[in-house]
Amino acid sequence: MLRVAVVGSGPSGVYAAQTLVQQREVPGVLVDVLDRLPAPYGLVRYGVAPDHEKIKSLQGSLRTVLEDERIRFLGNVEVGGPALPTGRLLELYHAVVYCVGAARDRLLGIPGEDLAGVHSATSFVSWYSGHPDAVDESFDLPGVDSAVVVGAGNVAVDVTRILARGPAELEPTDMPQPALGALAISGLRRVAMVARRGPSQGKFTTKELRELGTLPGVDTVVDPAELAIDPVYEDPAAAAALPAVARRNLEALRGWAGADPGGSGRRIALRFYLRPAEILGGPDGRVTAMRFERTAPDGRGGVSGTGVFEDIEAQLVLRSVGYKGVPLAGLPFDPSKGTVPHAAGRVLRAGRASVGEYVAGWIKRGPTGVIGTNRPCAKETASSLLQDAGVLARRELSGDPLDALRAAGLHPVEWPGWLAIEAAETDLGRSFGRGSVKIPDWSGLLGAAGLA
Repeated sequence: MLRVAVVGSGPSGVYAAQTLVQQREVPGVLVDVLDRLPAPYGLVRYGVAPDHEKIKSLQGSLRTVLEDERIRFLGNVEVGGPALPTGRLLELYHAVVYCVGAARDRLLGIPGEDLAGVHSATSFVSWYSGHPDAVDESFDLPGVDSAVVVGAGNVAVDVTRILARGPAELEPTDMPQPALGALAISGLRRVAMVARRGPSQGKFTTKELRELGTLPGVDTVVDPAELAIDPVYEDPAAAAALPAVARRNLEALRGWAGADPGGSGRRIALRFYLRPAEILGGPDGRVTAMRFERTAPDGRGGVSGTGVFEDIEAQLVLRSVGYKGVPLAGLPFDPSKGTVPHAAGRVLRAGRASVGEYVAGWIKRGPTGVIGTNRPCAKETASSLLQDAGVLARRELSGDPLDALRAAGLHPVEWPGWLAIEAAETDLGRSFGRGSVKIPDWSGLLGAAGLA
C-alpha cells in the first residue's frame, strides 16, 4: 500500500489524486487531499466568477473524484506552518504532491499604487467569491462612478463583467450577500478595461470577451483608432497567420468598433496601447484617475512608449497583470519563475530529485493555461511518482496520518463536514430568497462543519 498526500484540492490536486488511484500499475494507492481551507475545489470555488455557471459545474466532476473510497478530503489543514512542517508531512506519507497554485498577484510598480481605492483583481475576485481570507476586504463601492481594470486576460474580463452587471443578474448566483449588496448600491456606470499592447495580443478567450457585449443595459465600445494601430488589424494575410482565438477576438472587437454608446446607461470601454504610468489621487488619499502612456508596436512583438499621456477618471482601480507563486516553507523555490524547481514533477533540491516530493499545477509550471491544462500536468507528475513507487514503498509508516494530524493540534474537516457546509449554504441562501449562497468567513465555515 502506498499512502500519498496531495496538498491542494483544486483541479491540479484532484486530477493528481484521480490519476494515482485509477491507474493499475501500482495497486493499493490511498490518497489524502489536504487543503488549508475547509472547502474543496480551489479556484473552481474561489476563482471562477459566480455568473459562470457552466465552468463552476466542474465542481460536480471534482466531487465525484473526492468521493472515491480511496481518496480522503482533509480540509482546514495548513501545510508548512508550525503544526505541520513539510518535513513532518513527508514522514507521515510515502509521497507528497504539492498543488498549491500561484496565490500572489503582480504589482504594477508605478507611483500611486498605494492609494485608497487601488486593489488587486485577485483580492476583488476573492471578495465576491466568498473566500474567507477576504471577508474583511473593503472596496468602498458606494459612490464609485468609474473604474479602471488593468489587464487583458480572462480575470480582467471577469472583474469588468461583474462590475458592469446589474444586481438582478447576480442574485441567482452563489455570491455572498455582503458582496451582492455592495455591488447593488455602487452606482458604477463606466468601466475601462485597459491593455498596454494591442487587441491581437490579448490573453482573454473569445467566449469571455464576447460576453461583455451581451450584458443587459450595458454598452460595450472600442475605439477604432486603437484597433488600427495593431499591425495585423487591417492586414488580412497577417491576421490569417494568427492563432484562431486571436482571429476570433479581433472579429468580436471589430463588431464593437465605433459603436454609438447610445443612452446614459452603463458602459464598458475596451482600451488598447496604453501603458500604466501613474495613479492619481485627491487630497483625501483616494484615487481619482489613472495616467497612461500611449504605446506603439516596436516591430519585435512588444511595445514602446510614445511620450503621449492620457488620464482616465476612476474611483476604483483593479490591477490584473498576472500571478506568481509563493514560497512554501521547507520547499525549494525559484523566485524568478515563481515555481518550485522540478524535473517532470519531481522536486529538485540542489539539482537532484528529492524522492517523495512532487509538484503539479501552477506551482510547477507557472500561472499558464486553463483549467483543463492541469490534467496532463497532473498526469505527468503522477507518472513520475508511480515510477518511484518501488523505492517509496520501502519505508514503513507509523499508522494513519489522520491520527498524527489531530495529535499535532489540527482539526481536519472531513467530507461529512464539507457536506454540512454545503447544507448550511443552501439554508443561508433560502433565508435570502436565493439559491445556495456562500458562507464568506472562517468562523461560519468551521461552525457549519461542526468545529466551532
